[in-house]
Amino acid sequence: MSEWRIRLYRGKYAAVRSIGGQTERYSLRTADLDEAKRRLADYVAKPVGDTVGALVAAYIADKKNTAIRWKDLEGSWKQAAPTFGHLMPHQITRDLCRAYRDERYAKGRKPATVRKELEVVRAAVNFHKKGAQAVFELPPQPLPKDRYLTREEARSLLKAARRFSHVRAFIALSLATGARQSALLELTWDRVDFRRGTISLALNDVLDESRKRRATVPMTRRARRYLRVLHAARTCDHVIEWGGRRVLSVKKGFAAAAARSGLSDVTPHILRHTAASWMAEKGVPIFNIAKYLGHSDSRITEKRYAKLQPDYLKDAAAALDY
Repeated sequence: MSEWRIRLYRGKYAAVRSIGGQTERYSLRTADLDEAKRRLADYVAKPVGDTVGALVAAYIADKKNTAIRWKDLEGSWKQAAPTFGHLMPHQITRDLCRAYRDERYAKGRKPATVRKELEVVRAAVNFHKKGAQAVFELPPQPLPKDRYLTREEARSLLKAARRFSHVRAFIALSLATGARQSALLELTWDRVDFRRGTISLALNDVLDESRKRRATVPMTRRARRYLRVLHAARTCDHVIEWGGRRVLSVKKGFAAAAARSGLSDVTPHILRHTAASWMAEKGVPIFNIAKYLGHSDSRITEKRYAKLQPDYLKDAAAALDY
């Protein structure tokens, strides 16, 4: 194992070392070399224990610097900690995961919730190169929901959110960009180009390669109007702000707006699904929808949205006429 070295990646410093021929990189999240050295010293000084609890604690501490929704990780771990916290990674077995799953099901928790809790444990032990010692079994990935908003429902939701400008802006820009919640809440004004009429959702830092892909998309007319208003009233670097600070979550505000508009079973993620569904219904080619959403493989997009296109399988049906 080599010593940590500080290297500059796309304007920000990162610590790099080699382990068994593989490169490990830790973002220091600063362009100041002296500050990068201090952060690396702090990081190296923190010993990581061998128990799952210690590994998860170190993993979440790291994610506080890189993930906007790191509190969700804490919430999931809080549930899993009594079962896994005191164990060593090699003590995690399929039988243990199944027993944990059954216990959570008995308490009324949904498979998707239990899966997220186990995913935090798995991600933490893998993050610290301990994953080979553990054997996980997770509940199956839940089927994607087909529910998306009609245009009338979208207008109703926007109207219901007018009390809170940040929630209203989030809804409008989500429908216009198809962006994931984290990407939109991390959007800063330096990546909004009014002259070219584009919005760049990628952060352009050393972690871009490890994130889910983020696209650069053109502004819709509605998005440009919202952005002009927000830009004129801005008080910080982030596009979605409240009280002069970036917004970390719109979950509560969105739920309140949904309730006021009479919509049920909707979450912030439905806006991304809605944007893609509207494009598919208008006959936008699957490849273009995939690029807009930032999907790395258009087959992912085709599997989810091809059935919404106006000519879906019509030629196949026509061949069966007699």
